[in-house]
Amino acid sequence: MPAHRRDLRRRLFGLAADQGGYFTAAQAKEFGYSYQAQAHHVRAGNWLRIDRGIFRLAEWLPGLLDDLARWALWSRGRAVVSHETALAVHGIGEFESARVQLTVPPGFTMRAGAVVLHRAELPSADVEQRTGFRVTTVVRSLVDVAATGVDQDQLARAINEARGRGLLTIRAVRARAEAVDLRAALLIERSLQGADAP
Repeated sequence: MPAHRRDLRRRLFGLAADQGGYFTAAQAKEFGYSYQAQAHHVRAGNWLRIDRGIFRLAEWLPGLLDDLARWALWSRGRAVVSHETALAVHGIGEFESARVQLTVPPGFTMRAGAVVLHRAELPSADVEQRTGFRVTTVVRSLVDVAATGVDQDQLARAINEARGRGLLTIRAVRARAEAVDLRAALLIERSLQGADAP
């Protein structure tokens, strides 16, 4: 393999490694892969076409959270992993969702059957960066889940689990809930009273 092609491959691999093995057609083009070369790599089995304009390196061994990087690329960096999916990323609670939960800006118009989209402007204090995607903080994720009207006992257990791991204080979750959604604040308060949390 010529040095130029080796260098291209190394650079693409470096990018994909930061994005869960995924990359876009536009990113590959910026690195020097023409659309004809991209089609060749798909046909040759070097790249897997995941979605329109999104690829994954065929040799990449997917990690547990790598699929979330795919949705970040799909949304052109505008989506933030949130709600139940964010709590799963943080390892908090036992909330389940059959589809990936994402928060997107109000004007976002893309759709996909595998995701549930919530629309909100998220302040930077409510968002953390992970490898290849952004995720809402534990506190914001709990507030968002509470706003959907989840089971009170399940919410109380999740809050106490996060508190026990030093990821939040009761004061912080109460204050954030009051600032974001009053219905969520009410459910959180009821959950905390039911669990006798201080």
